[in-house]
This record gives sequence, structure tokens and C-alpha cells, in this order.
Amino acid sequence: MTATSLATGLLLLLVLAWAVFAYNRLVRLRNQARTAWADIDVQLTRRHDLVPQLVAAVQGYVGHERAVLEAVTTLRAQAVTLTSPARLGEVESALEQALSRLFALKEAYPDLKASENFAQLQRDLVEVEEHLQYSRRFYNGAVRDYNDTVQRVPDLLVARGFGFRDAEFFETDDAQRAAIKVEIPTS
Repeated sequence: MTATSLATGLLLLLVLAWAVFAYNRLVRLRNQARTAWADIDVQLTRRHDLVPQLVAAVQGYVGHERAVLEAVTTLRAQAVTLTSPARLGEVESALEQALSRLFALKEAYPDLKASENFAQLQRDLVEVEEHLQYSRRFYNGAVRDYNDTVQRVPDLLVARGFGFRDAEFFETDDAQRAAIKVEIPTS
């Protein structure tokens, strides 16, 4: 075996080892982003499950506030069917705005404000929003790390060769980046 063939063999072995390492890193980062998305999906499902209960609780007190109730119901129905993080972020922003309007109704309706069922639903939604904010930050961090690796030279050679593509961030409108503002009733 000549020195050049030995050097060529070692070089090929190093390139192959790097490619395996890069591929495995991409798989780990992609799976981390998928797991983080599953966490967001759990929180969104919890929020979506609360919406019909909120609408039902409010309906009994504010029957003539149809526009707010219909907006919340329609947006919830849209959100449940979406899977694209970008599009879902838009609909979730609109849903957050509609829920804020729904909670603002309690000021005009003292009976609603005094309802223990409504107060418990408010507390549940605050909890969901806190978890959702954390999940959103974790997911977007995982997507950032994954996208950085997919786009970085020389990793992008492996990424493109094996079909790894950029993942979408889950973003809401700038005005809606904070959790829904819900006043927690004191007992």
C-alpha cells in the first residue's frame, strides 16, 4: 500500500465519519424540534378545549354579544384544523385577540364576573397560556438550532443530500407576543 493510497483512504474515512456525525446531529435536532412542536400542540389542544366551555359560560350572561362569541368559535374551529406553524400562528393571534375581547365582557356583566365557573375557566386559561409561552420559546429555539445546522457549511451538504429542510417558526403578531391578559379573580 502506497502512502498516497493510505492518505486517500484516511481522508475518505474522515469524510465518512464527519458525514455520519453531521447526519446524526441533524436527526437529533429535527427530532428535538418535532418534540417541541408536540408540546405546543398539547397546549393548543388544551386551549382549544377550553374555548367551547368559555363560550358556553359566557352565552348565558351575554346572549346579545353574538359577534364576539361567533369570532371565538370560528377561530377555534380554524385553529384545530391547521398544522402549519406559520399559518397556525396567525390564527392563534386572532384567537388570542378574540379571547381578550371575550374576557373584557365581564366588566359589563357583573353576574358573569361573579360566576365561579367563569373564574375557574379564566384561571385554567392563564395556566395554559403560561405553558404555551414556554413551549413556544422552546420550539422556536429548537427550530433555530436545527435551521442553523441545516444552513451551515459544510453541514448543508449532508442536509441537502438527505432531504433536511428548514423548519417553520411558530410566531404570533408582535402585538400578541404576551399571553392573554386575564385578571385572576381573588377568592
